Amino acid sequence: MPTVRDIISGTFYQDTLHTLDFLQKVRYIFTMADENKNLARKVIAQNRKARFNYTIEDTIECGVVLEGTEVKSVKAGTISFSDSFAIIENGEVWVQNFHISEYSYSSIFNHNPDRKKKLLLHKDEIKRLQRKVDEKGYTLVPLEFYLKKGRVKVALGVCKGKKQFDKRADIRDRDINREIAREFKNRQQE
Repeated sequence: MPTVRDIISGTFYQDTLHTLDFLQKVRYIFTMADENKNLARKVIAQNRKARFNYTIEDTIECGVVLEGTEVKSVKAGTISFSDSFAIIENGEVWVQNFHISEYSYSSIFNHNPDRKKKLLLHKDEIKRLQRKVDEKGYTLVPLEFYLKKGRVKVALGVCKGKKQFDKRADIRDRDINREIAREFKNRQQE
């Protein structure tokens, strides 16, 4: 990785930076750093059960209102949300049945592990989700929790429940794809 001094002096990336003046070089450095920072996304947990039990119509990224010890527990990965769902009450979106274990290094001022957590969305996004949920059979399910720029985010899915035959069809398709991949791999090795 080049240092700022290398880029400014022109000893690194001479073919791309040799014509840039000082301010252009500094702008180039910061735009490259911003692009790399935006790509950083650390997945904490995924809800694979929801992907099996529901067909996902739409996903939306939400922020989560958490207390200090909750953030530390989430970053440690001590969460459980396999049966969680989101509801809309009074124009606000809340996640229920989302368990964040107590932070082990905390004092007596720890959080309630089973409290409902508020999701952060714009009003127009909440109205759009409300219209979808009012349709028969749709529900809001958290699909994954991840860190983005140091903040805890939720991928919230607008989902519709699958019937038993849909689940069987998914299993059959997955098995067929696995067999095809295995045959293709065996043919390449020969």
